[in-house]
Amino acid sequence: MKKINNALLRSAFAMILGFVLVLWPEAAVTYLVITIGIFFIIPGIISLLAYFTRDTKEGELAPMFPLEGAGSILFGAWLVIMPAFFVNILMYILGALLVIAGVQQLVSLIAARKWTFIPWGFYIMPVLILLTGIMILAYPFGAAANTFVIFGIASIFYGAFELINWYKFRRKD
Repeated sequence: MKKINNALLRSAFAMILGFVLVLWPEAAVTYLVITIGIFFIIPGIISLLAYFTRDTKEGELAPMFPLEGAGSILFGAWLVIMPAFFVNILMYILGALLVIAGVQQLVSLIAARKWTFIPWGFYIMPVLILLTGIMILAYPFGAAANTFVIFGIASIFYGAFELINWYKFRRKD
């Protein structure tokens, strides 16, 4: 079986996230923070379970208690319990992600020029994604729901163009 292509995964996740943010922006904000909290809790639980269920051998030094795992659980719980506190911080993170995504697509297109011709129209959407990220970073608290709708639309376009770029510019190695 062939390995899953990272561009396809990025495209799928970006488009799913975009549709959720466009359809349910107010709820998506809170649930996104809660989901991030759960993603912190799970590895913390796994590291603590691994620590407490490890095999102990006579004369062997015991490993240190996994403080990172405990901290991960505590931070994740904080995110789950108080998501409204983190919504404002999330606006900056989402804006930065759009900036990074726009730059990444531009760099990918520039790299693809080495082996194929790239029409100028392919540069429009990455530039718009980059500008949207900059706008969100400049005005994060204007209207959180509207910003999430804008981020959602940009995320859908990012995913679609990532898919198109993958299909059009993949190498036939």
